[in-house]
Amino acid sequence: MKQEQTKQKIMVLAALALVCGVLYWLNPEPLQKMAHFIYTGDMTGCIEYIRSFGAYAAVVSFLIVVLINCVAVLPNIFMLAVNGIVFGIWEGTLISWAAESVGVIISFVFMRYFFRENAHALIVRSDALQKVEELSGKDGLVIMIVARSIPFVPSGLITAIGAISAISLRDYVIATFIGKLPSAWIEVTLGHDAASYKDHPVRLIALLVVSITAYAGYLWSKKK
Repeated sequence: MKQEQTKQKIMVLAALALVCGVLYWLNPEPLQKMAHFIYTGDMTGCIEYIRSFGAYAAVVSFLIVVLINCVAVLPNIFMLAVNGIVFGIWEGTLISWAAESVGVIISFVFMRYFFRENAHALIVRSDALQKVEELSGKDGLVIMIVARSIPFVPSGLITAIGAISAISLRDYVIATFIGKLPSAWIEVTLGHDAASYKDHPVRLIALLVVSITAYAGYLWSKKK
């Protein structure tokens, strides 16, 4: 039985790798450009590139954010800031929220069913094993909502903790969609306001204070 499950996992991963390879072979430019923009921090170039897709810009941005959250090692705030500038706060938040949620859910499924040992190794390195037990309890849904709502917290770490915990996929999905909404709004709005800080200085300062306080609380809870 275990060998059969292992075979199925290998087949699924091989099929996905083949699909990704074919897509990259057909048109490698988008991935290469986005990797360059993120690596160099070229926000202006990224904004112009997203806008160049015209009516399909939102779709392209959505897919990029999904990919970033699936990989779970690339910086996410860069694209959320770009979304805020290109699409405005509300549309940018909606695109970013939906894409982030879909991306981390896909990442969760892969970590739990294909790379559970890798997820465990990531947790061990972060000294966060105690959080696994908390998420496995009756308050796991609430804890995941709170974790997902804090802006700038490493998304991959939270996903890994959830993947090796006993939290159900249903609760994880619910917590992700609820928790990601406020964090996406804060990060998108910060990106938007940072680009036009003269128009909304009070809101920018207020969101910076909220973000720093929330992140400091997260760090304090880890030490505790």
